[in-house]
Amino acid sequence: MQRSLDDLGIPLCDVTFCVLDVETTGAERGADLITEIGAVKVRGGECVGTLATLVNPGRAIAPAVTLLTGITESMVATAPRIEAVLPTLEEFVGDAVIVGHNVGFDMSFINAALLRADRGALGNTVIDTLALARRLVRDEVPDCRLGTLAGRLRLDHRPTHRALDDALATTDLLHLLLERAAGLGVLGLDDLITLPKIGGHPQVGKLKLTHGLPRQPGVYRFLGANDEVLYVGKASNLRSRVRNYFSSDDRRKIGPLLRETQRLAHTVTHDPISAEVLELRYLHRLNPRYNRVGTTWTKACYVRLTTDDDWPRLVVVADPATSGVHLGPLPSRAMAQAVVEAVQSALPIRRCSGRVRPLRPAATPCSAARLGVALCPCSGEVDPAAYWRVVTQAMAALTTSPEIVLDVLWRKVATLANTRRYEEAASMRDRAHAFAAAVSRQRLLDQLRAAGDLGLQVHDTVLHIVDGVLASAHHRDQLATGLELSPPEVPPFPAPLPRHAADEVLCLARAIERASHHAQLLWCSGEWTTPISPVREVTRLDRVA
Repeated sequence: MQRSLDDLGIPLCDVTFCVLDVETTGAERGADLITEIGAVKVRGGECVGTLATLVNPGRAIAPAVTLLTGITESMVATAPRIEAVLPTLEEFVGDAVIVGHNVGFDMSFINAALLRADRGALGNTVIDTLALARRLVRDEVPDCRLGTLAGRLRLDHRPTHRALDDALATTDLLHLLLERAAGLGVLGLDDLITLPKIGGHPQVGKLKLTHGLPRQPGVYRFLGANDEVLYVGKASNLRSRVRNYFSSDDRRKIGPLLRETQRLAHTVTHDPISAEVLELRYLHRLNPRYNRVGTTWTKACYVRLTTDDDWPRLVVVADPATSGVHLGPLPSRAMAQAVVEAVQSALPIRRCSGRVRPLRPAATPCSAARLGVALCPCSGEVDPAAYWRVVTQAMAALTTSPEIVLDVLWRKVATLANTRRYEEAASMRDRAHAFAAAVSRQRLLDQLRAAGDLGLQVHDTVLHIVDGVLASAHHRDQLATGLELSPPEVPPFPAPLPRHAADEVLCLARAIERASHHAQLLWCSGEWTTPISPVREVTRLDRVA
């Protein structure tokens, strides 16, 4: 059976390995058949069982194969067919980790036989000693063939192209390679699985920095000279995630990061949600130069409807004011401007930014008013009551009724597309998507903040959230503890959310939304509604340019 992620982290001394080898009628995986199976089961360096049997393939054995293996057709004539051997083999292997030298060859023949017999293929974890040898001893031997390795490394058993002999030699090789791998901090099964990729990394010498990392959720930090924090990350399994930087992670910045790294630091958290929150707090306070995501919060801004003006309008501001209706903080000025343009495209709210002077009938209206797309109070021709009706619609669109804007934009997108004005239609569609995304984001933020003092149990973790930020997280059977870094200061809802707290509140809101089926409400001093009312997306026009 396929092992779970928890199983993969068990110490190698507790892992049961089943070393397999097969002999066949030839090398063609789709045509040739098994003639012999050998298997050795070991645990903690000790042999706990062996299995060896000839198999009648029901067809001729190539002379070259007989010359190589010594297995003749007369030897297998009275042997059992593979269909009779497979149940015994499956029982012997059980849930052990399968090992072989060029194990893909052996497994292809075994799984093909299982499928022909209407039995499921083996889903066990598989380790290839050939790949391990290429990483650990390649510079000591002319090649990594099993015979060469057995001779040069003085293994107790030598391969003879007979299944059990080869399996025993591979078992000796496995134990030797495990000893070598321990020097690189390979102590668990997950480490062993990733070693073939890690072994060829130019910074493999620094792999020893990961020796003390646990297989628990938390936050890790790459430190450079003078303990400068170069990079901060989160993980549900600290050891596995950090060691992956030496294998499959090929992002351009990783090479320079590892070259500069002198030390690793880590903090264990109760759960992955706490790890994500703590990561954000580190990013906001340290702004590490190798991090990008999570360090641009200073660029966030708000869309503000200036309801304290006689003639309100929409503006993009860096910080919220004490009055007006706010949407945000939004991650960028570009998104905020797209939201403003979306509302202006749907409602005739004024676009001119000049100060409105006392009404003068002869005043020249702004260009938007002359085009008939906006009401222009500066011309003296707009009824204040009529204008405030538009403002009221804008307030509702930004808060409770986004369809006021979205329905209009969708009709415009369809009209533009039908008249083949595809670029304009695409631009209008993008505004609608930006508006829908901004309102959806706002609803997530407001839902969590409106709860006030909130206690939620997600799986086995109790989250204590106050005004949208995490006050503490602990196992349900343990005492509450705060995180390593204190939470940001946040005013009670409905005051606008400060920019420096938006990432954390949104992180918590999204995590709770993902885990909604596993979340249990423990207490709430405010209002808690779940799930939140979704914002209907504008239909995509895939053919719109």
